[in-house]
Amino acid sequence: MPFVAQVAVGRRPHVSVFGNDYNTPDGTGVRDYLHVMDLADGHVAALRYMDEDNSKAGGVGKLSVFNLGTGTGYSVLDMVAAMGKACGKEIPYVLAPKRPGDVTIYMADPTKAKESMGWEAKRNLDDMCNDLWNWQTNNPNGYGATN
Repeated sequence: MPFVAQVAVGRRPHVSVFGNDYNTPDGTGVRDYLHVMDLADGHVAALRYMDEDNSKAGGVGKLSVFNLGTGTGYSVLDMVAAMGKACGKEIPYVLAPKRPGDVTIYMADPTKAKESMGWEAKRNLDDMCNDLWNWQTNNPNGYGATN
């Protein structure tokens, strides 16, 4: 998503979309995009879960692994279109060859996170793009850069 925002703000000429012949509705890879604030909330939930678990276990916690995600997949072109909607202009892209190791669909199953920690993502793709566009327009050269 950062590259798409950089195209929207004019720092890059286009987005490269790697592969358009996947077995998906539009031929591009499908990903489970997660808002950074949902990710942060998930980490806080995990810390609370660990603290609770450690208290119950006499200070000795157990290892738990959770998938944090929305459980909803969006294609790369869905994400490019959502960013275009957020910034109010079409995002130029070029189709490029698939990269080694890229998979057709890459999504999380957040069921365990919801059942065990009470965590679930609250934001959708439009929220992510709107917030990213807001951040990018206020920081066109990136975080910490002199704008």
